Amino acid sequence: MNERTKGILHILLAIIIIALVFAFSNQLEQFKEYGYFGVFIVSAVSAATIFIPAPGWAIVFAMAKFLDPIGLGIAAGVGSAIGEITGYVAGQGASQVIHANKHFKKFKDWIKKNDLVAIFVLAAIPNPIFDVAGIAAGSLNIKWWRFLIATALGRTLRYAALAYFGAFSLQLI
Repeated sequence: MNERTKGILHILLAIIIIALVFAFSNQLEQFKEYGYFGVFIVSAVSAATIFIPAPGWAIVFAMAKFLDPIGLGIAAGVGSAIGEITGYVAGQGASQVIHANKHFKKFKDWIKKNDLVAIFVLAAIPNPIFDVAGIAAGSLNIKWWRFLIATALGRTLRYAALAYFGAFSLQLI
């Protein structure tokens, strides 16, 4: 299989996953009754969208009233990291287009130089550009497991903090 065909297949896979997320978005609420497993699934599905925000964080916040914040952080962090693979795969498919983009160069160079730290930091802080980091990681052929581990650690920290905030806030109500 040549590189162009491989790239097109990667992009199509990412589009199919995003379409499935929207097709089943009404059923996401049902996962709440499944506890940590439900949070894991909702987080994975929410993170699978590229450039389109999905409400996975809201479920983590709400479930903090009923579940342990550390467990929530782990379930949501690992689920979210798995969902972010769609951006990584899209980046592998679009690497030729991405490498030609001048505006993307600085960001890409920063990710390349600091791969694990950059991905961890971007995953840990709430920001709208993490999808770009996933695409950059895929286009730079950063090993998928390194991307997954850094993302899981960053997102676990982020969601555990959100869950603690949710648990504290919801006690006040």
